[in-house]
Amino acid sequence: MSLNDLKIGWIGAGKMGGPMSRNLVAAGAEVIVFDPVAANVEAVVAGGAQAGASNQDLAQRADIVVSMIPNDVVLRSIALGDDGILATMKSGATYLDMSTVSPQASAEISADAEAKGIGYVRAPVSGSTVLAEAATLTIMASGPKASYEKCVPLFEVLGAQNFYLGDSEQARYLKLVVNLLVGTTGAVLAEALTLGRKGGLDWQQMLDVIGVSAAASPYVQYNLAPLKARDFSALFTTEQMVKDSRLIRDAGEATGVPLAIGQAMLQMFEDTIETGYGEENLTAAIKMLESKSGLDEI
Repeated sequence: MSLNDLKIGWIGAGKMGGPMSRNLVAAGAEVIVFDPVAANVEAVVAGGAQAGASNQDLAQRADIVVSMIPNDVVLRSIALGDDGILATMKSGATYLDMSTVSPQASAEISADAEAKGIGYVRAPVSGSTVLAEAATLTIMASGPKASYEKCVPLFEVLGAQNFYLGDSEQARYLKLVVNLLVGTTGAVLAEALTLGRKGGLDWQQMLDVIGVSAAASPYVQYNLAPLKARDFSALFTTEQMVKDSRLIRDAGEATGVPLAIGQAMLQMFEDTIETGYGEENLTAAIKMLESKSGLDEI
């Protein structure tokens, strides 16, 4: 099945869903889009998409319904119940959720989708808004294999690579695993750089050395240029990191896995929000720690 054979309904055209849906339109896909923010819809329609009247409207018309939404609450509200898309989608259609949500909420969607004869694919992504714009996201997918294969033409447009992980909630857990690594790296980087400044190191030189050291992970490399410029513009906000950190904490509790480092990570980013940097990039934890350490802004 090719992209041209599919009618795609897209729910959620914000920071990530906007560029992703526009990339599908640019690739020649027939896309019907809905978002509660009219300007988000207009930005996708400007590229050639159709505007849906509602989630239910596009769900009735699409072969694959994709959602890119903020959290468990929104996922349940758009998918479940008499007004949810699963109640209005065609039997045999595919529901593809690409959001970062809990395995528990996702399992509820799976049970309802299966009961209604709808293939449910979980496919959260790793990558920032920049990678969404460039269509170079990493896509982690799980769900019924046949339904996954229907989604592959979309994945080939939206990402640099995609991985099929199994028929259940494996993709949800892998996304949390990746974000635990990203968040803890960001947290310890904030502590390390603040300690270095307090010890008299030059900011630029310290980052140069870290960039060629054994600690220079892809995440660190990706952040070197904005950190050198002291640019904390949001690619992935501290508020988003707290939301995902809480999902990680809850998943640890549900599975009986102690996550002491994950809990410390959550506390750091909650402190960063309390200091007023919630809408800035998660690296703004550096500014929070510098302030607590008595360091002036560079």
